[in-house]
Amino acid sequence: MAPEGLGICDAHDHLFLTSPQLPRQELDSATSAAQELSAFRSAGGESLIQWTPYGMGRRAGELPELSRTSGVRIVAATGLHQSVHYTPELLDRLRTDGLADLFVRELTEGIGDTGVRAGLIKVAGGFHGLDAHARWTMNAAAEAHHATGAPIAVHLELGTGALDVLDLLCDELDVPPDRLILGHLNRSPDFTIHHLVAEAGAYLALDGPSHANHATDWRMPEAVQTLAEAGFAGQLLLGGDTTTAGARAVNGGPGLPHLLRRVRPRLELAAGKDVVERMMTANPGRAFAVEWA
Repeated sequence: MAPEGLGICDAHDHLFLTSPQLPRQELDSATSAAQELSAFRSAGGESLIQWTPYGMGRRAGELPELSRTSGVRIVAATGLHQSVHYTPELLDRLRTDGLADLFVRELTEGIGDTGVRAGLIKVAGGFHGLDAHARWTMNAAAEAHHATGAPIAVHLELGTGALDVLDLLCDELDVPPDRLILGHLNRSPDFTIHHLVAEAGAYLALDGPSHANHATDWRMPEAVQTLAEAGFAGQLLLGGDTTTAGARAVNGGPGLPHLLRRVRPRLELAAGKDVVERMMTANPGRAFAVEWA
């Protein structure tokens, strides 16, 4: 599909997600995922980028039917999260088998036998830095990017470490900055860092609203306004990042519709409707675009 075909896009979210770090909060129900997508579509949503990487319950085989029945386009991910989400045995096997080969295979041939090809590579940094695991996964992500052109989406722990990520992926590993999407920057509302990241040319994903007592909600409008006024409106993305069952609308949480029903209007008041429209349509179309062979 053409990049502009994404329409109104949630640029970072999860329909399925499991981890030992989230006990009893797994996103593992196709029925709940379908209900969330239906609510998102009713609120005006048209596309969703699922950042769930390898080994965290992506349920890629479920995505085509969910997309068809809901009318919401879904993009799947390959990649690897922080080491705490995996067993040592799995990580050892991936080191032996070759992580970059896995990423390339899932981008070009498909995820397992599902026939679903991933559209992005998701990796993660650490808190204010990059440990050996992060460097290993980012090296593999860079190799897979150079082989496929796929964008790299980076989980920044509590919004930190963005400049370290740029140093490694762009300066050392030659990934073009406009092929990087840096997530959670709004969780560390340091506007100087935001400006430096934008000036470098990367996309800034402001995601995960409604985390109680976080800086996310009340500082996000100011962050968007500041970046837009500095000329970086074309590099901003907006996502919900639903990671727990309790956060789903069907379980009483804000869920996928919250991004459109509550977050979008607040950002429009601060930065204007045109800026927010770009954040949810044209910008994700460019950020996630890939010219497949």
